[in-house]
Amino acid sequence: MSGDGKSHEADLSSVPFESLVREMIARLDPDPNREGMDRTPERVAKAMKFLTQGYGMTPEDVIGDGIFEERHHNMVLVKDIELYSMCEHHLLPFFGKAHVAYIPDGQIMGLSKAARLVEVFSRRFQVQERLTEQVAQAVWDTIQPMGVGVVVEAYHLCMMMRGVEKQNSKTLTSAMRGVFLSDKKTRDEFLRLSMAGHVLLS
Repeated sequence: MSGDGKSHEADLSSVPFESLVREMIARLDPDPNREGMDRTPERVAKAMKFLTQGYGMTPEDVIGDGIFEERHHNMVLVKDIELYSMCEHHLLPFFGKAHVAYIPDGQIMGLSKAARLVEVFSRRFQVQERLTEQVAQAVWDTIQPMGVGVVVEAYHLCMMMRGVEKQNSKTLTSAMRGVFLSDKKTRDEFLRLSMAGHVLLS
């Protein structure tokens, strides 16, 4: 604690990531130097870089030239997109599925692009609510459709492994834009199609 009453943390920016992981392990594990842990800091650094690669990606990067002019005005739905992300509160994984729909207004995007947009935002430290909104906004901004609907359902290990330890608790979030907000029939159709022939995570 400094004289002004504020705490100043040590500057660790120049410390290698692997060394930080090694120190964390040493503080938690009574036997951190056993053979199986030798390369753990290196593995953790590599894994975390992969799991947060979304910070180096943008919607524009993953969409690329995958936008096409098309006079189609009915709903396009890509459902059951697997997602894996990291809760920013405890740095524990959450995982589940996303359902992404839009109604075109002169432009469509390649079907795989919805999954790639989910990847952009899920491969970051996240909260599910923000992730859902970001995916919806990216579709809205990218192809300027008549409407967008996104539903995400996920399990959170921060609830399953710690805290309340509720193994069967799942979280559903949704984000709507355009006609998905203003037209109840469109919204209901999206929700019905998203769950048709689909059993929620169990």
